[in-house]
Amino acid sequence: MTRKPSADSRINAEDIRRRKGGVPIVCLTAYTYPVARLLDPHVDLLLVGDSVAMVLHGHATTLGASPEMMIAHGQAVMRGSTRACVVVDMPAGSYEDSPEQAAASARRIVGETGCQAVKLEGGVDMAAQIAAIVAEGIPVMGHIGLQPQSVEKDGGYRIKGRTEENIAALFRDAEAVEKAGAFSVVIEGTMEAVAAKLTRHISTPTIGIGASADCDGQILVIDDMVGITVDRVPKFVKEYANLRGVIADAAARYAAEVRSRAFPGPDHIFTTASSKDET
Repeated sequence: MTRKPSADSRINAEDIRRRKGGVPIVCLTAYTYPVARLLDPHVDLLLVGDSVAMVLHGHATTLGASPEMMIAHGQAVMRGSTRACVVVDMPAGSYEDSPEQAAASARRIVGETGCQAVKLEGGVDMAAQIAAIVAEGIPVMGHIGLQPQSVEKDGGYRIKGRTEENIAALFRDAEAVEKAGAFSVVIEGTMEAVAAKLTRHISTPTIGIGASADCDGQILVIDDMVGITVDRVPKFVKEYANLRGVIADAAARYAAEVRSRAFPGPDHIFTTASSKDET
C-alpha cells in the first residue's frame, strides 16, 4: 500500500536551502519504490538521477534517459518516500533549447510525479532556464563541474578545476546558478580545493560528488554505494556494502537447489486441500 505523507512531514527545497553551513545534507539517488522506502528514513534528499539510464537500463551514458523514463521512476520514488525532498533530473534534450522549453518540461515532471524539485546541468549557459523554472514556482537544483550530459561534447569524464581558466569558469557558473535562484547546486568531479572554495563563495548549499568534504552535503549513486554496480565504479565512490557478492551467492545457491530438486521444499508448497491459499 502506498503511504501518503502529510504536508508538513516532507522536507522541502527551502528546508534544504536553510541548511547552508549547517549539518551536512545527506543525499542519495533512488529509482524504485522499495529502495526509496529503505533510504527515506536516513536521508534528507532523494535524487531520481538520469544515472538511472546507466545503472538500471544499461545505457552507456546518461543521454539514454528520456522524460518518460524520469517520470516513471520519479513516480515510483514518490510512492516510496514520505519525508525526503525528492528531486527529479531533467534529461538531456528537455531543457537546453530555451527557457520556455525548460519551464514546460519542469511543469510536466512536477505535475506527473509530485516531486519537490527538478535538477538540470549547466551554469552560465543555463541560468536563463533555471530562472524561468523558478519563476514558475518550481525549485531547481543546479549542477556544475563535471556534467555527465556533456560527456560526449567534453570528450569523456574529465575532472574540472585543474586550470586557472577552468576554475574561473566554475566560479562564474556557481554565481550564475545562485543568481538564477537555485536552492542548491551539485558540484561533481571537481578538484577538492576548488570545490571547497566554491562552497565558501556562494550562499547556495553545495552538494558534492567527487568534490570536497567541505561541501554542504554529499550525494552518491545508490547502486555504487551499496556495491551493486556491475560496471566500472568511479574513484570517488566508497562502497558501504558488497551486494554484488550477496546477490551472486544467493543466485548460485538457488540454482543448485533447483537443479537438485531441494527447492521447493515442504515449507514452500501447498500439500492439502485445507491449506490456506496464501502467498
